[in-house]
Amino acid sequence: MPEKRVLGIEGTAWNFSAAVFAEDLVCLHSAPYVPPTGGIHPREAAQHHASVASDIIKTVLNEAGGPIDAIAFSIGPGLGPSLRIAATTARTLALKLGVPLIGVNHCVAHVEIGRWYTKFADPIVLYASGANTQVLGFLNGKYRIFGETLDIGLGNALDKFARSHNLPHPGGPIIEKMAKSGSYIHLPYTVKGMDLAFSGLMSAAKEATLRGASMEDVCFSFQETAFSMCVEVTERALAHTGKDEVILVGGVGANSRLQEMLKTMCAERGARFMAPPRTFMGDNGAMIAYTGKIMLEAGSTIPISESVVNPGYRSDQVEVTWRSDAGELFAPGQSEVAERGAEASVDLAGKNAVKSRLSKGYRVPELDHHLIIERTRAEARCIAAARHSGVPVPVIRDVTDHEIIMEKLEGDVLKYVINEKYAKSAGITIGKLHKAGITHGDLTTSNMIWQNDCVYLIDFGLSQITEEIETRGDDLHVFFQTLESTTQNSESLKNAFIEGYLETFSDAENVILREHEIELRGRYL
Repeated sequence: MPEKRVLGIEGTAWNFSAAVFAEDLVCLHSAPYVPPTGGIHPREAAQHHASVASDIIKTVLNEAGGPIDAIAFSIGPGLGPSLRIAATTARTLALKLGVPLIGVNHCVAHVEIGRWYTKFADPIVLYASGANTQVLGFLNGKYRIFGETLDIGLGNALDKFARSHNLPHPGGPIIEKMAKSGSYIHLPYTVKGMDLAFSGLMSAAKEATLRGASMEDVCFSFQETAFSMCVEVTERALAHTGKDEVILVGGVGANSRLQEMLKTMCAERGARFMAPPRTFMGDNGAMIAYTGKIMLEAGSTIPISESVVNPGYRSDQVEVTWRSDAGELFAPGQSEVAERGAEASVDLAGKNAVKSRLSKGYRVPELDHHLIIERTRAEARCIAAARHSGVPVPVIRDVTDHEIIMEKLEGDVLKYVINEKYAKSAGITIGKLHKAGITHGDLTTSNMIWQNDCVYLIDFGLSQITEEIETRGDDLHVFFQTLESTTQNSESLKNAFIEGYLETFSDAENVILREHEIELRGRYL
């Protein structure tokens, strides 16, 4: 039986591109929109797409030859005006050729072309592009988001910094070139569990140049800081899930330094890393055509009447009908006698638990040294304060600049055993922590232990002594996101947690409302 041949049309933002995919890529052509000044203007990008669509489609169809079995197009997320041009073109062709129409999620298409090229079965995915920065993994029929940017995408942050210095669009390649001759200066490093924020880093980079720092040094430091943040949250997802494959996709993924850092991190963990070639990194028709092909084979087509574009279409909203595997994350009951987490190893062989923060080969030494000392001190300080306030945490025996010796907990790691009872207990424990004026910063089920009929907290490396409602909301957001990305009954577990949290903390309702606001920020800007 001959392979299905699918025409894919990409038009979410800056690039209008089309390709035909059968058993392999048949042909690919693109016409990028390059603004004369500044960033991408949605209306002008749409006008560009409308002006080139006919020629690009004709070129691809002529080069491909033969029949087309379906038309796939990027239905979202993206810029509304640009999306509508791609959708209109796709509808017209589907009607003209009498073939099915397929609406493809742009983010998922990046993931699928990466999986096709690398042949990795069930990887953790770092997706870094202009408007999107996410860490994803597959579970129970959906691509779950372990972490994402809470303000702007990494590519947009780079582009905005470049525009502030009158550099042409896109700014990323220029920044990458200038960074090669720069040296490190300190810039803000913002990781919230597995979530990220880049706007403060971008503003600080602008201010550094105003204070006289060279563009080369600022570009170098911007890259090193932002990329280290991305690699760290990717490693957190690896440690939490136990997976051993990582792929990098999205336009920013073409950056050689980011690829080098991920490769180093994976080598240190014994994991495999790959990235597709540059052809498949930026927005391109091949990823839409390929994803459309596997969707067609799974029967995931849509009628014309339901082909309305969705500018805010999230990857975790897509029903992944074309994958039969469940994407299981953990092996229940797995032993953790000596586990290496995202940033430290914990030796449980002796009388005490010895936690040693590890130097990261992917981070520039100055930043690495700073984070190790800062986080070790913060962890010791906050664990001591939490215990003083009656929060279930281990007793600290001794502390150095990179090592903490503490009481060894003998219970079960919550990610393997969580149920509604344990989730409620977690809510009670976090309520006590927040009542004490402390936030954890990395509230995943990997950092909770069920012992003595309650949930103990460990791994306070991102903790703060603060009563800010925003930071408390971040805590809850990380925990809820972890439940959604790694459990089958996340809603009931979340409700149980909230019940315990409300019982313990008087300001719980306001924090829950703030968490919902934070959740809404993790969208496409």
